[in-house]
Amino acid sequence: MHSISDIKQGVVKGDFLLLAKAISFIENNAEGNTGFLEALAPTNIPIIGVTGPPGAGKSTLINALISTWVKEGKKVAVLSVDPSSPFHQGAILGDRIRMKDWYLHAQVYIRSLAARGHLGGLNSAMLSLTTLMQSAGFDYIVVETVGVGQSEVEIASLADTTVVVLVPEAGDEVQMMKSGLMEIANVFVVNKSDRPNAQIFVNHLKQMIAENASAQNTPQVVSTIATEREGIAELLNVITAHQLALHDDGAQKNEMLFTKVMQLIMASKMNQVDVEKLKLNLASESTKAHFNIFKFAQKFY
Repeated sequence: MHSISDIKQGVVKGDFLLLAKAISFIENNAEGNTGFLEALAPTNIPIIGVTGPPGAGKSTLINALISTWVKEGKKVAVLSVDPSSPFHQGAILGDRIRMKDWYLHAQVYIRSLAARGHLGGLNSAMLSLTTLMQSAGFDYIVVETVGVGQSEVEIASLADTTVVVLVPEAGDEVQMMKSGLMEIANVFVVNKSDRPNAQIFVNHLKQMIAENASAQNTPQVVSTIATEREGIAELLNVITAHQLALHDDGAQKNEMLFTKVMQLIMASKMNQVDVEKLKLNLASESTKAHFNIFKFAQKFY
């Protein structure tokens, strides 16, 4: 595998070939993957997570953010997690269609990743991939989840700032209260806010936040029309303010790092399990009377 120094030089030049190879190398858990990851030297570039239900306009919103950053001369990495194809298990490249202006741009790297059956709206290698991006010289890193609805709360443990995108028709207050997405947002974006009753929805959302958010974590609400680039400047200001506050909150930052380390430890433990042996033993043991799944599992701890 090429060194991170070579990959970083390619990113500076707008040549992302080595970066693309490194992502595939990590995704496939190729031989030497662990050593490569341990050699990374990530910066503190924050990760912006964008999540929300399908059709809310997540990709269009990211497209508008990219436009602003490119004008400022920034380099942007976007990792978009798409549903897996039932035929080849690869990503269904829906997001690249909406970002077609950028995927050959020298300042922008967009990679669509297949969820590969991983729950939570992300890809199982996402922690490794975002660390790679933090080591490769980008100014902004955006992670877009698969858009499956209320289950995609895993993004909150990965992203420094989690943006939840909704539309005015997202549902009444009671339904939103039940949604896991309502508990992970640092910023709410009400997109397509030119639709009827948009302001009523925004007011309801703000009321819910006031009634349920803690004093230490009160999400902001921003109205946008992503297709017209309206509200994007305000959204960027809100994201920047949240990241500055997070930088000053050492306890919250440490809690996020703790969660990531625990994920790595659990993944390492799982890799030590001989899955085929487990399946064979389970097929045999489970036929016995009074089979106890807890005693069985202890054999593989």
